[in-house]
Amino acid sequence: MESTTRISDVLRANTGLLAAVVLYTIGFLIFTTLRKPISKVPGPWYSRWTSVVVTYHWLKGNKAYYVHDLHATYGPIVRVSPNEVSVSTVEGVKTIYNSRETFVKSRFYQDVTVSDNETIFSTSDIAFNRRHRRLLGSPMMEANIKSFEPTVVSLVNLTMKRIDQEMDERGAADLLKWWTFLSTDVIGELTFGESFRTLQQGKPSMYTNDLKNVAQLGGVRATFPTLIPLTKILPIGSFERARQASRNIDTYISDSLSRYQRLIDSDPSRAAHTLFTKMNKAKDDDKLPFNELCGAAQTYIIAGTDTTAITMTYLTWAVCRRPSIQAKLVEELRTLPVHFADVHLRELPYLQCVIEETLRLYAAVPGGLPRIVPPGGAELVGHHLAQGTVVSGQAYTLHRDSTIFPRPLEFDPARWENPTKEMKDAFSAFGRGPRACLGLNLGWMELRIATAKFFLSFPDATVSEKKGMTDENMHAKMFFLVKPSGGQCLVER
Repeated sequence: MESTTRISDVLRANTGLLAAVVLYTIGFLIFTTLRKPISKVPGPWYSRWTSVVVTYHWLKGNKAYYVHDLHATYGPIVRVSPNEVSVSTVEGVKTIYNSRETFVKSRFYQDVTVSDNETIFSTSDIAFNRRHRRLLGSPMMEANIKSFEPTVVSLVNLTMKRIDQEMDERGAADLLKWWTFLSTDVIGELTFGESFRTLQQGKPSMYTNDLKNVAQLGGVRATFPTLIPLTKILPIGSFERARQASRNIDTYISDSLSRYQRLIDSDPSRAAHTLFTKMNKAKDDDKLPFNELCGAAQTYIIAGTDTTAITMTYLTWAVCRRPSIQAKLVEELRTLPVHFADVHLRELPYLQCVIEETLRLYAAVPGGLPRIVPPGGAELVGHHLAQGTVVSGQAYTLHRDSTIFPRPLEFDPARWENPTKEMKDAFSAFGRGPRACLGLNLGWMELRIATAKFFLSFPDATVSEKKGMTDENMHAKMFFLVKPSGGQCLVER
């Protein structure tokens, strides 16, 4: 009996000690959380303690909407999770994405990437970034992309034929499909000297399906990076698809490099004029490891495909829904010579306005591009943030600032006829600073040529109602890239 009593006393004492430890730990966490500089940043109460809510919206493709709503409620700086802040002022964004790269990329980019190779997209190493931009950027300079124009024109012309055929056969054509095939073949031809031939095949392949899903699967990887390797043992749904996508992308990269090497061996003169020529020479000169070459190939394949396809899809959809804008654009395009070139398209002001307005309202990368506050902390929008805090500013919100863009939800190309300095400063469709999109000049050329060819070929095209097509189909799911929720964009004559 005495022994039982002693045991009970010990248990009571230990229970009390355990409760005291738990209470102390909770109190300490509350105290340290509230003492952090980020705790003074406005935001919903739960964002101080958990990232569950913002993670949920990220996985649903709603994070850009969610963060935009937080700014509408809490102002130009908002805390979205325990260690993440979003800003919506032009000056704040300029500070984050400055030319000195004091705010380096966060771990997010490594987690979201579908391959383990370090790339110019995923790296936080400033020296790596600068070295690769020198190798990758030279062929993308405005003076150099003119040599690629005949290839782009040829593939755009083939796209017009395939769209025309599908309209004849089905009564409507899926532009999301055809613009994806076009951008896929363009990047394959210009990078590796050989098209992926998706336009000829005319139907989705495993390759195009992987590219289509890569942004969403990247979200799974970024949210659960430590679980992806476990799918080798426990193949679970989205995790297994994410791991399989990684393997598939690696295979596509290997195949593309093999095709390019065969081209070099059989036709050196042709291989000397691709986007990849300088990278391959650096590899041959032992200045570039093979894994970095693979990473560069991955960057071209992924970054050069969906962004252009998404922009063209929303451009054609937005214009076809607005007869007055469409008529004005077609009227301008009909002033072109019969055999026009990109140099002629550059002289068309309204075409430029239509493209810019599409990039504003339907930016392919609408969400925040996370960076890390440097050592010593930083001042952003009147708040001091400690080093290591994740910060970003999203194009979706900047492009809808009504003080900069009156009637921000209206698709109005005319607003770009006389843009203000504030409009130019806020425009972030291609990113900002030394990490801005490398393919900007090539992307603009593709957009100009494809837009002109489409509306000259189909001047009276309208959005179709066949196959259940509605405006709701075009509601954007926003992962890293935009994705039309309906998975199609049908237009007819």
